[in-house]
Amino acid sequence: MLDYKLLAALAAVIEQGGFERGSQALGLSQSAISQRIKLLEARIGQPVLIRATPPAPTDVGRRLLNHVQQVRLLERDLQDQVPMLDDAMPERLRLAINADSLATWWAAAVGDFCAHQNVLLELVVEDQEVGLKRMRAGEVAGCVCAAERPVAGANSEVLGIMPYLAVASPAFIARYFAAGVRAQVLPQAPAIVFGADDLLQHRYLATFGVTGSFAYHLCPSSEGFVRLLESGFGWGMVPELQVRDELAQGKLVELIPGRSIDVPLYWHYWRNGGRLLAGLTQHLRRTALKALLPL
Repeated sequence: MLDYKLLAALAAVIEQGGFERGSQALGLSQSAISQRIKLLEARIGQPVLIRATPPAPTDVGRRLLNHVQQVRLLERDLQDQVPMLDDAMPERLRLAINADSLATWWAAAVGDFCAHQNVLLELVVEDQEVGLKRMRAGEVAGCVCAAERPVAGANSEVLGIMPYLAVASPAFIARYFAAGVRAQVLPQAPAIVFGADDLLQHRYLATFGVTGSFAYHLCPSSEGFVRLLESGFGWGMVPELQVRDELAQGKLVELIPGRSIDVPLYWHYWRNGGRLLAGLTQHLRRTALKALLPL
């Protein structure tokens, strides 16, 4: 029989990124939460954590995290049937989401749901290409990312397409592309890249036959990304949703009008996530396509 106090300690250490913050989240001393992890490992008969910074779950630790995530959601369903168990506290739902969705359509899509269902979100921001690793690690109950295939025990549904445009300031265009956007110039014209997992600029360059290294700035902020573009630091791939006003005002210009990179976005969620995740899934089916294009 699993001891859920020990599982809660494991979840807190992983979700909070360390023993100290995990102990604070549970109202325990750091020594107490460490002892709970050791007791869990003794009962399981193998390590559940990799002692790194931040700590990471082992394979069996991931399975336990997946289990405790789903148990929390099922407990919410039980509270509806057994009112004495209801402590009236909001449910905290931990989700992974790409930064561009967070900066554009996400808030309008889920705001009403969170208010009506008394849900608090804890959002883990990851690039759309790699966000699914958080579900695989058992750290989140749902994920918005570009990967179609779900992890074991989860389902995925397409939300829609987010078109990305290659844009820059008029001054940058005049400086680097006065004679047109050409393959031989692109590697020398500085790009702006969100992070190591952001390959959209690489994909755009490939449409010109350009591969290999190119000059770029790194900017891990969706809002900061657009500000750098406006200031003429470089060119970059941004969601059309995010720069409509800047394009209309002439602050930004497409490198080649009409040439976009379309990124499909998928919603991943645990099959045994209870009515809360099922309700959020139904809500996203209705609201996401108000902003995204159909696949």
